[in-house]
Amino acid sequence: MKDGLAAGLTYKQDFTVTPEMGVTHFGAGIPRVLSTPSMIGLMERTCLELLTPYMDKDEQTVGFHVDVKHLAPTRIGQSVTVTATLQEIADKRFRFAVEATNDQGVKIGVGAHRRALIHLKQFTSGT
Repeated sequence: MKDGLAAGLTYKQDFTVTPEMGVTHFGAGIPRVLSTPSMIGLMERTCLELLTPYMDKDEQTVGFHVDVKHLAPTRIGQSVTVTATLQEIADKRFRFAVEATNDQGVKIGVGAHRRALIHLKQFTSGT
């Protein structure tokens, strides 16, 4: 890891909800809104983006814990802003507070996410 990574760092990322992020694949009659798995994916991606500038070329992180509440619906086509705040760094593990807000200012999701640092060569070789 490169220097400068510290608890308290925050990263925000904007997304537009696409049909692929919706719950329409669950069957007819389901509203065209952002699915919970897609929202969690956006949260994980934002945490990863916060860490990426601090990783060496042979490093990556993997998620290992998610605790998220989906609070409100967001329609296909709306924008979502995801905020990740690094709360703790301990033993090559990172704890984040995450939150998502839609373009109407409604908080749609809140929770926590944890990631662990890995070395790509060791991770892919199985050693």
